[in-house]
Amino acid sequence: MPKSRIAIFASGNGTNAEAIITYFQGHPAISVGAIFCNNPKAFVLERARKHNIRAVIFDRKMLYDSTDVLDFLNGLAITHVILAGFLWLLPEDLVRRYQSRIINIHPALLPKYGGKGMYGMRVHEAVVASGDRETGITIHEVTTDYDDGPVIFKAACEVRPDDSPDVVAGRVHHLEHIHYPRVIEKWINNT
Repeated sequence: MPKSRIAIFASGNGTNAEAIITYFQGHPAISVGAIFCNNPKAFVLERARKHNIRAVIFDRKMLYDSTDVLDFLNGLAITHVILAGFLWLLPEDLVRRYQSRIINIHPALLPKYGGKGMYGMRVHEAVVASGDRETGITIHEVTTDYDDGPVIFKAACEVRPDDSPDVVAGRVHHLEHIHYPRVIEKWINNT
């Protein structure tokens, strides 16, 4: 059986991307084929270099007004796309090409705190401000709408009354790093 090759789309620091890269090093059936990044200053690119993973940097025009990104994915024989802190909505042609083979991780228990503009610390600040006593992660398939695809996996953690958004973020990142690589592996094996 041919090896599955994943592309990780990321826009920032890349801790989830690095957790995924590390998890799949030497894996018999799944490899990370490339990091796709829309931010040429993002630290995820340094993480890609450190692990000798190809990095593809692109801009809005390449993603939305041409087939450049799709052409790169095809040229690298990518079978699955993983969003890990990628902030742009994917265009319809890319979602259609990878139908049911694109997933995202969101730092809250969807449908709460999802949608356009809800990412990173904004989510954790909203959770703390709401007084919610639980938050977590949601891993879901990607559609052409923000945070709208079928849910694959959720994991929760507590929010204490005196927690700051930074403390909540730390707990959520811990869940992400533990669960996302394993959920990816199981998801790919079932597709």
